[in-house]
Amino acid sequence: MQRAFLPLFLLTMALSGGLNDAQAAPLTPRTLAKDTIVVRLPNQATITLVVRDAAQLRQMKNYQLDSLTSRLAGYIAQAETAAKTAKTDQVTLQFYPDKDQPGKNLPEQIRITTRKKTPNSNRVDVVLNKTFGVTVTTDDKGSKSYSTGEGKTKEQRQAKADSLRLVQIERNRTDVNFILDLGLNALVNQENGGLTGSDAAVDLRTAGSRYVNVGFDWETRLGGKRSPVGLSIGTEFAFNNYMLTGNNQWVDNNGRTSVVKVADGRQFQKSKLTTSSVNVPLMLQLKLRDSHYKPTFRVAAGGFVGYRLGAHTKVKYLSDGNTDKEKEEGRYNLENFLYGAQGTIGYGSLEFFGKYNMNDLFKSNAGPQAQVLSFGVRLFGN
Repeated sequence: MQRAFLPLFLLTMALSGGLNDAQAAPLTPRTLAKDTIVVRLPNQATITLVVRDAAQLRQMKNYQLDSLTSRLAGYIAQAETAAKTAKTDQVTLQFYPDKDQPGKNLPEQIRITTRKKTPNSNRVDVVLNKTFGVTVTTDDKGSKSYSTGEGKTKEQRQAKADSLRLVQIERNRTDVNFILDLGLNALVNQENGGLTGSDAAVDLRTAGSRYVNVGFDWETRLGGKRSPVGLSIGTEFAFNNYMLTGNNQWVDNNGRTSVVKVADGRQFQKSKLTTSSVNVPLMLQLKLRDSHYKPTFRVAAGGFVGYRLGAHTKVKYLSDGNTDKEKEEGRYNLENFLYGAQGTIGYGSLEFFGKYNMNDLFKSNAGPQAQVLSFGVRLFGN
């Protein structure tokens, strides 16, 4: 009996190293089995040997198990390969060593059953009241991982969010957005700067010539439920600053607005003309979305009409070491009715705007002949 268990031990080691889940099925019908030997290994693999009696067990030494254990590695490799490509979760292969090499006292039949190896093969979900969940996942190496959520996998949560987002898109044919634009102003297409005794163009201080626009717009979808094309119309209030460089000042004199260089000893820190207007934009827009229905690239183009509400000039200067300010309300011969073209372009949460006044800033022959270009970032309204 002791010599018979030596080859049996070698067989055990081969099975435990190559196929942990494999179980050697009995080679004789269970109805004839009288004695059973079960070998349980430390790595949780189990070998079951069924014989009719102890005499049959002693005959194991005649099967040359030393050579059989070396052959098992090849059998196991074939079984694992078959499991990887199989369409079912379990594959059983049978081998006949005695028929392949007769006369060498090899076993008549070896049957190996393998299961497709998949990660996270053991998983337990615990859900409380359908709102809080803990998922305990055990992989094929025995390592556990924990995750919390609504008792659903990441893919399930993503699919639910996508579905809700799509329902909202299809349901809301119209939408209202708050608009906030921050940018800068520039004077373009200048013909006469209006400087006394000079034809130089009006030179604005870039950082001080700020543009602010606030309002609301109403979007409506054109086409089907998932159409990316829409039309927007709104009401907006714009504030334009035109800050001069140097020691220059905006002056309204005898029905004409001009830029005059001041030489009375005051040193200007700021000198600007500020206007306010109400505008109504109308734009055609295109909004694209990704596979999760989140906004990606968008572009809009159209025009606007508006009306000038008010204007004033303001200077800040040093005089005798003190800082003084002067503000003067007036119309400054500005054009009252406005019109022009505007557009936006963006991706994700970033969006830029551009706005071009097609009419002159001042009335004809009543000030510098120039048009206004405003550009910057749209902070709200995506």
